[in-house]
Amino acid sequence: MTAAGASISCRGITKTFGSGDATVRALRGVDLEARYGEVMALVGPSGCGKTTLISILAGLLQRDKGDLSVLGDDPSLMSSHQRTQWRGRNVGFIFQQFNLIPQVSVVENVAVPLLLQGTRRREALERSAALLAEVGLRGREQSRPNKLSGGQQQRVAIARALVSNPRLLVCDEPTSALDGATGQRVMGLIRDIATHGERVVVLVTHDERIYHFADRIAHLDDGMVTHVSTPAEALAESAARMGDAAGRR
Repeated sequence: MTAAGASISCRGITKTFGSGDATVRALRGVDLEARYGEVMALVGPSGCGKTTLISILAGLLQRDKGDLSVLGDDPSLMSSHQRTQWRGRNVGFIFQQFNLIPQVSVVENVAVPLLLQGTRRREALERSAALLAEVGLRGREQSRPNKLSGGQQQRVAIARALVSNPRLLVCDEPTSALDGATGQRVMGLIRDIATHGERVVVLVTHDERIYHFADRIAHLDDGMVTHVSTPAEALAESAARMGDAAGRR
């Protein structure tokens, strides 16, 4: 049962990969809630289960056990076809791999989600061009992805994720290929998405420079959420850890 105002509710979510000696317990009982209008950041060491968790939230992976509600639905109760349709209507993705189509232009790459939903081509391209301008790529609409830098390709991927106004935006290191100024601008766009209507953003990051764009920060370790903090508290914890490490040297 999703709590009032919550867009995502996880209770005891587990996920295991492999078997026998190769078994990896990626999630060991995750409890977490995210609210409409919120940016929820997931932080923690590599391999702690962050990407597995957002993949389950987006319906890309099935959990093993636990209760899950995402935007009022449980993706595990849907057929594969129904999950695909649900993701197309509700979910935007920004992953570390850009997954751009090399044979078509940047503006056509951004338009893909709209075209798949049946939006008329002219309207889809106009909306895509407007969003490319917002992420600082005005004038590059007709470029092919291989003519852009890594940071520019990341901005195209972000525009593609935002173009259909998703209710849930899941991001895996959205600023990893961006310089500081561009990362701040892109996170401002992502923040705006969350605060307009019944939407929520869940992002994985190691970039402390963007903590302040989050409303709350969930700390994961060894496949579990250890605690949830404010951005200020998370930065203070990080500074304390660095101070302890310096003191031991």
